[in-house]
Amino acid sequence: MGKGKQIESSVKNLIIKHFEEGKSYRNIGKVLNLSCASVQNIIRKYKTYKTVENRPRTGRPKKLSRRDVSLILKEVEKNPKISAPKLAGSIAAVSGKHVHPKTVQRALRDKGYRSRVPRRKPLISDKNRRLRLDFAKKYKDMDEDFWRRVLFTDESKFNIFGSDGRAKIWRKPGTALQRKNLIPTVKHGGGSVMVWGAIAAAGVGNLAFIDGILDRHLYKSILEKHLQPSVDSLGMGRDWIFQQDNDPKHTARLVKDWLLYYAPRQLGSPPQSPDLNPIEHVWELLTRKIDHTTVNSKESLKEALTKAWSEITISETENLVLSMPRRLRAVIEARGGPTKY
Repeated sequence: MGKGKQIESSVKNLIIKHFEEGKSYRNIGKVLNLSCASVQNIIRKYKTYKTVENRPRTGRPKKLSRRDVSLILKEVEKNPKISAPKLAGSIAAVSGKHVHPKTVQRALRDKGYRSRVPRRKPLISDKNRRLRLDFAKKYKDMDEDFWRRVLFTDESKFNIFGSDGRAKIWRKPGTALQRKNLIPTVKHGGGSVMVWGAIAAAGVGNLAFIDGILDRHLYKSILEKHLQPSVDSLGMGRDWIFQQDNDPKHTARLVKDWLLYYAPRQLGSPPQSPDLNPIEHVWELLTRKIDHTTVNSKESLKEALTKAWSEITISETENLVLSMPRRLRAVIEARGGPTKY
């Protein structure tokens, strides 16, 4: 008999009948499959109240019925971003009950949901999922030496005044990467200072600040000034491999023609794949490093970024670059979809 469960009146009547026939508590318990303590407790209550009927239990009745909870779960499944006050309003509209948002939150927690900040991931099209999957299968068996020869590059923007705020969603553990629980992102959204950078397993290359609109001409100029110096400073020799994403200015004919001569070995990353470029995590590392720095102008932000870039260790970039096999396996497991990286 589970703790706290009430015994039916018919069973209690049998207990009293056996008791009046002179049977012991232990024998009654064996016959009715009850503990000796339960039998003794029921007989004691019978002697006190002269009845075997279950007495009303103490405690406030639940505000939400099963139907109310079911409604809440359906609303959350449809829209994980819905707030507790709006869910309380839905309950009031359907059943006429006015409940506090905290009551709704408790109901969701009882069902395994927790309020979490959604991960920001690109909204990957079906076509690009296939391209990501093909890329992962092609390179999944490449050894450590191969990845040490890759120079990863990218651009990023950094805000002067910090974060743009964080929303929350309701989700269960282990569901962070489900499409409905993600916030789709558009690359380079917001910010006031734009940079180009390069990293490899051997460390960081050049960090270039971008002034003006980044088009194919300016991008080619950045490569001319910073690509080979990055390769040289990292000691990558001649057998290095160039990586960039599929931004239109990266794939413009002007840039392609230049790269054919100066960077003939190219990785060919698929579109919408920041999780397959370890430098994305370096941008996050830079953001954390400058979080505690007073930044109130473009110049002070540039100074903070330059200092933070110089402090990135070889161990940090090496760990990121050598995570590529794990990243590729994650893409395969996700069938081309978003991964935790």
